[in-house]
Amino acid sequence: MIPVILSGGSGTRLWPLSRGHHPKQFLPLVSEKTMIQETLNRLDGVIGLKPPIAVCNEEHRFMMAEQLWEIGCKPSAIILEPVGKNTAPAVAMAALAASSKDDVLLVLPADHVIENKKAFQQSVEQAKKLAEQGLLVTFGIIPTGPETGYGYIKGGEQVMEGSFAVASFVEKPSIETAKEYVRSGDYFWNSGMFAFKAGRYLEELEKFNPEMLSSCKKAYEAATRDLDFTRLDKELFSACPADSIDYAVMEKTDQAVVIPIDVGWNDVGSWSALWEVTQKDQDENAIHGDVLTIDTKNSFVHAEGRLVVTIGVQDLVVVETDDAVMVAPKERVQEVKAIVDQLKSAQRKEAAWHRKVYRPWGHYDSVDEGERHQTKRIVVKPGAKLSVQKHHHRAEHWIIVKGTALVTKNDEQILLSENESIYIPLGTVHCLENPGVIPLEMVEVQSGSYLGEDDIVRYEDKYGRLKE
Repeated sequence: MIPVILSGGSGTRLWPLSRGHHPKQFLPLVSEKTMIQETLNRLDGVIGLKPPIAVCNEEHRFMMAEQLWEIGCKPSAIILEPVGKNTAPAVAMAALAASSKDDVLLVLPADHVIENKKAFQQSVEQAKKLAEQGLLVTFGIIPTGPETGYGYIKGGEQVMEGSFAVASFVEKPSIETAKEYVRSGDYFWNSGMFAFKAGRYLEELEKFNPEMLSSCKKAYEAATRDLDFTRLDKELFSACPADSIDYAVMEKTDQAVVIPIDVGWNDVGSWSALWEVTQKDQDENAIHGDVLTIDTKNSFVHAEGRLVVTIGVQDLVVVETDDAVMVAPKERVQEVKAIVDQLKSAQRKEAAWHRKVYRPWGHYDSVDEGERHQTKRIVVKPGAKLSVQKHHHRAEHWIIVKGTALVTKNDEQILLSENESIYIPLGTVHCLENPGVIPLEMVEVQSGSYLGEDDIVRYEDKYGRLKE
């Protein structure tokens, strides 16, 4: 069985913590591990697992690779989508990448919380047995209430103990309809998790959407491979129809089976949902960071870098990051998406970027910015190297704070240590690397007429970014 980790979501409802270039699945929201890492860790102990296949946005490739590396996971493939086409094409790519068409794919979104690991693993073993018989299995969450934010699956005839034929998939219902579903006991929340043989999924996709499968095959066959990445052909993949697994296959096939599960599942689709799965104090407050409260109840308060104080409030969500503060009643947190839409319309960088930006070599934090100057704190990982590059519109001054830097300046190489500095004039071909065993920390002061990140001419890059 091959875990397939789907990581295409943008997590806009968890703004300002989740951003387009660093969405919620890459964040440690409910533990010290990120949600992607938790998704794989909860499979520890399942017998017969092969290395996973991850499918993610091309922009997130280095975060994906690094987070898998951090937990000692070597994937069989990291498939990069140049554009988002929903889950049906993403899973088709994973099926095409499987080593055998008889491999069972365990399809898991990367951003779910599951509290009961043992019960989940038991349901996975059951799903594997059904999938090996050629059935297409989905996991239905036994509802805890009349939720209108989820789609539902209606169970039909029993297939084997603990599983039922899928009678129908139902869109998100009204509150009255949801209450009827829960009372009947025949309906389950649609979790978006699946298990089926790679070959069976491709067979059903060919039956119901041959155009999609044809586009996927062409894009996969034309893909390029570098490092751990499979880069799909952008032009060919862009021609692929976009659709979910539910619409493309599961609603149409007569081989769909649902396994009802009660595993403490939550898709963490909003701040109120995150409050539900976070440990709370005696006043039912979920607190993170440097927070002081007086007479505060049933609230979620998250501080990233500053002291946050609440007095005499309840049922609030307060989230502070280095460049934004969001305050909202818990019952209105779904409207955060509208704020993100406003930011996008205004072309504000806060919609997509944090102040701290991660790169394959480390990260930088833009601490100050003016019309013709910008100051960054830069951390370079041991053994990492920035691209050989030059800038047309800016000069740079580097001050080493910790560690050792090997600087290439035109044809000259200079080794710098703590409290030393160097000036890189405009137009100079240069490179920075960390030859040491501890992180290199430095301050960069940029000055010039244009300070955008796109003012980079790359000549060499160990991370394959020359085409960008």
